[in-house]
Amino acid sequence: MAQATEQPLIAALDIGSSKVSALIATTDGDDRLRVLGTGQRESRGVKRGYITDIEASEFAVREAVELAERMSGVTIDDVWASYGAGGLTSEVANVDVELGGHQVEPSDIEALLSQGRQAIDRGGKVVLHAHPALYTIDGAHEVQQPVGLHADRLGVDIHVIAADAPPLRNLDYIIRAAHLGVRAIVASPIAAALACLTDEERELGVALVELGAGVTNVSLHYGGILVGLRSIPLGAKDISDDIAATFGVNRRDAERLKCFYGSAMTSPRDNHELIDANHGADDGAEPVRITRAQLMMVIRHRVEELTGQIDTALKDLGFGGPIGRPVVLTGGGAELKNIADYMQGVLGRTVRVGRPRTLAGLPEAHSGPAFSTLVGLARLAGSGSGDIRDIAIGTAVQGRQAKGVVGRLINALRQGY
Repeated sequence: MAQATEQPLIAALDIGSSKVSALIATTDGDDRLRVLGTGQRESRGVKRGYITDIEASEFAVREAVELAERMSGVTIDDVWASYGAGGLTSEVANVDVELGGHQVEPSDIEALLSQGRQAIDRGGKVVLHAHPALYTIDGAHEVQQPVGLHADRLGVDIHVIAADAPPLRNLDYIIRAAHLGVRAIVASPIAAALACLTDEERELGVALVELGAGVTNVSLHYGGILVGLRSIPLGAKDISDDIAATFGVNRRDAERLKCFYGSAMTSPRDNHELIDANHGADDGAEPVRITRAQLMMVIRHRVEELTGQIDTALKDLGFGGPIGRPVVLTGGGAELKNIADYMQGVLGRTVRVGRPRTLAGLPEAHSGPAFSTLVGLARLAGSGSGDIRDIAIGTAVQGRQAKGVVGRLINALRQGY
């Protein structure tokens, strides 16, 4: 198939527990992203973000990408993929070197990073992202550009996001089995934050809660970077499964009930509204009618459990301070009606639903919170930042991550990240 554009192509791939979505974009003359095509298929062989069936998940990836290629009229060779399963870890590595009082020179940055090689090594885990959070000079923090300043000691705190190697290798494998290269594997909280958080929110402090189908990721962002992360093995699909089990309907009907009639908030009118629970049931099946109040009871039970675990995660991460510090909900679960209002009441702070900032050519169907990670991947790929946030994991999974991480870290520190 002939290429429809001479501009470099960017391909994003989000493999979740409920859907696999792909996006193909390019940049215009002003370096702004323009979407050429998108594709989506029901996810198969993925549970709680982990690959559990190689053949089924590879087929879903292939179908989603082919749909995007057909819509865009181009073919792609490689993708930027997301990883949002449990097992993501977030830690801070402290590195410092002795200077003896002289001015900080680029060679001192080299020495600092020579110690950073071991500091960012997470043992058997694979480093996805390593952010220089801040510099310190003789105990003075938040130094933006240390080169040229006199100091006895120069230090840097590096925020490291890592993941277990086997799940990453499985993700890498199914993408390559679909005859695609892997440009990078990105932690989904990083991508989602780029899509739906404002620069001011990321600078002043915000909690991002990704309500996925099988996993909920809670991440804290401050000073423009991700500084804390927790994963909860619950998601929106658990609500659908509860509905299916309680009322004896199939998962498709359960999802329909949740999307069309469900809400996180109850109303006195719910007792008087009847709903056909098994719409489109097989021939011979008895119709199931329930009140909306019964449906709300099932939904609220799971939402209360999930909100309680989110509250615990926020407290464990030290998300305190002013009550005005906000929480942003994104992911498919954020589409549940009134979920932000309910969590705002429980968490005691401002809560809003985060939708991805629009890209030129992005279909309306892909502009909701369920596609924040996909859009964020495209934004990260098109940013051309060159810093360590977009380290290519395709090679790291094969055991060469140290060179890439440290090399990019050196560049970032030299530029005064």
